[in-house]
Amino acid sequence: MTTAHTGSCLCGTVQFEVQGTFKKFFFCHCSHCRKGSGSAHGSNLFSFDAEFSFSRGAGAVKSYNVPSTQHKRSFCESCGSPVPTYDHENSFLVVPAGSLDTPVKTEPSAHIFHASRANWDDKLEAAPHFDELPEKV
Repeated sequence: MTTAHTGSCLCGTVQFEVQGTFKKFFFCHCSHCRKGSGSAHGSNLFSFDAEFSFSRGAGAVKSYNVPSTQHKRSFCESCGSPVPTYDHENSFLVVPAGSLDTPVKTEPSAHIFHASRANWDDKLEAAPHFDELPEKV
């Protein structure tokens, strides 16, 4: 069964479509993913056979490859939001989960590079939870 997904960047300049299934869903705690996401980890979906296309804004997509690594990050040049990266050499698609506008049915596969996690990562679930921005920040 082929699944259709759509997604976009924060400003809407870049929009994309994915036809296919995601095989892996990793929360990556490596320093590259933490810096690229500005968060505790990157949340990326991987596919090795999906059909991918930009439906809008392909020219606004820029990519950065960390020197001497396989780590590549694509983003919208207008708002900086992460967008999918297609690795032509290894034939796989990496989709930042937060960039999807459709629900993700794939269950997370694993936390990877867990030994590299931020020193503040261990207590995230212990922090208070609010459904909206609290009145006093």
